Amino acid sequence: MYLLGYDIGTSSVKAAIIDSESGTTVASAQFPDTEAPIIARQTGWAEQEPEMWWEELKHATQRLAAQVGGRLTEVRAIGISYQMHGLVCVNKEGHALRPAIIWCDGRAVPYGNAAFEAIGRERCLKHLLGSPGNFTAAKLAWVKDHEPELFAQIHKIMLPGDYIAMRLSGGVKQTTLSGLSEGMFWDFQLGEVSRDVMHYFGFSDSIIPDIVPTFSVQSSVCEAVAAELGLKAGTPISYRAGDQPNNALSLNVMKPGEVAATAGTSGVVYGVLGEVNYDRLSRVNTFAHVNHQQTTGATRLGVLLCINGTGIQNAWMRRTLFGSLQGGHALPSYPEMNALAESAPIGCEGLTILPFGNGAERMLLNQDPGASIHGINFNVHTQAHLVRAAHEGIAFSFAYGMDIMKEMGMDIRTIKAAHANMFLCPVFRTTLATVTNTIIELYDTDGAVGAAYGAGIGAGIYRDSDEAFTNLKQKATVQPDIPHRQAYLDAYARWKKEKVKSEK
Repeated sequence: MYLLGYDIGTSSVKAAIIDSESGTTVASAQFPDTEAPIIARQTGWAEQEPEMWWEELKHATQRLAAQVGGRLTEVRAIGISYQMHGLVCVNKEGHALRPAIIWCDGRAVPYGNAAFEAIGRERCLKHLLGSPGNFTAAKLAWVKDHEPELFAQIHKIMLPGDYIAMRLSGGVKQTTLSGLSEGMFWDFQLGEVSRDVMHYFGFSDSIIPDIVPTFSVQSSVCEAVAAELGLKAGTPISYRAGDQPNNALSLNVMKPGEVAATAGTSGVVYGVLGEVNYDRLSRVNTFAHVNHQQTTGATRLGVLLCINGTGIQNAWMRRTLFGSLQGGHALPSYPEMNALAESAPIGCEGLTILPFGNGAERMLLNQDPGASIHGINFNVHTQAHLVRAAHEGIAFSFAYGMDIMKEMGMDIRTIKAAHANMFLCPVFRTTLATVTNTIIELYDTDGAVGAAYGAGIGAGIYRDSDEAFTNLKQKATVQPDIPHRQAYLDAYARWKKEKVKSEK
C-alpha cells in the first residue's frame, strides 16, 4: 500500500512515495533540479506564481511514476507539506488573482506592527500568542490597501498547501486550525477565528475557507487530475501542514519538550509546548502544532524560531564568492565548500558574518539589517575563512534564537533534524551543538516523506505517529566539541556584539 507526500517548498516541489507497511521510501523526486525563481519587484518583496507550484508538482509526480513503473493508482492517501505564511488569493473559480506573497516578503511589517499596537500588545500576546507581524493576515492587509480592486475579487484566501489541495481536488477550498494560527487568524483563548484581527483589518469572515482537521479525510483527487497525474480518482487528501510543523512530525516530535530543526532556504528550530505560552517581545512565533486539539484541551503548541538567511546565504556565497573566480569552470559542490570551511580555524581569526540578508527577521523584532561581513583582514582571510564564517554565522543565529526559547522556560537538550541541507555541513552542526551544549540527532527523513506518513495517520492507516514512525532511521549523532568549546563561545560573543551594532 502506497502513501504519497508532497512538500511545496520555496526552491522546489519534492514528492515521495512510501510503503505503509515497511516504512520504506520506494520513490522520491523533486522539480526543478535548480532553485525555483522568486519574484522581487521591489526590495524586500518576494512572490511566486501558484501555477508554478502546480506545474512543479506535475513534473515531480511524473518522475515518481517512472520510478514505480506507473503504479500511482496504488496510492491510498496523499499528504501535503508547504512553505508557511504565504498568501494566495483566489476567486470563486479557484484562479489565483495575483502572485502569492510568500514567507520571506517583508512589505507587510508596518501593517502587523500597527495592528499589534491598535489591538493591544497584551491582548495580541494572550489571544494570538504573538504579534500579527509579517504573517498572512498582515500581507492580506497590504493587498487590501494597495490593490483594492483586486481585493474586492477575493473569494477565499489560502496558504500554499490549501491551494495545492484545492487543485488536486478540483476546487475544494479548505484550511486548518494550524494553518490559520500560522497566519495570525486564530484566537487561542476563544477557540475561533480572531474577531480582533478580522475587525481591525476590515476582513469579511467569508474569505476564510472551511476549517478541517489536520489529520482527516479532507477531500479527494478529482477525476480530471487523477487522469492527468496517473492517480486513482477519489484518492483521499488526508493531511496538510506547514513545512515546520510537518518537519517536526517527520521526526516524530509531537510531545512537550521535544525539539526539531531544519536548515534549508531558511532555518528553523521548533519546540513543542504543552501549555499556552509566548515570548513577551514576540521574537519567536507560537502556533498550533499538528496534534493540537482545541476542543479536548490537549494543548500542543509549536514555538518556532525562524532565521530567514540560512541555506540561501550558503547558495549566495557559492555563486558570488566562486562564480567570478572559476574561469568558466563549474562551481564547487556543497561538500567541497564544507571541506574548505573545515580548513579554516574556529572563529575564522576574527572574521564574522551576520546572515540577515533575506528579509525582516522576527527574532530581531522585525528589523531588516541586511547581511554583513565584519573584521575582514586582506592579509589574513581567504575563501576558506569566508565560507566558515558564513557557516558559523548561521549556527550563531540559531543559538541566539534558542537562547530566547530558553528564556521562555524551554529545556533544550537534544535537537532532532533530517540528515539534509545545512545539517550535512560539519562546521554548522558542530558549532551549533557546541555553543548550545546540545546533542543533535540526524534522521533519514524529509518533508515529503513526513507528509506521506501524515496522510497515513489522517486516513486511519496508522493509529498515531508512534505507530507511523516505528521505522524512523537515525543516521548520525553530533556531540558538542567540549575541548574547543571556549573558542566557539568567544566567536559567538563576538558575533553577538556585531549583531547589536547592526541594529543601531
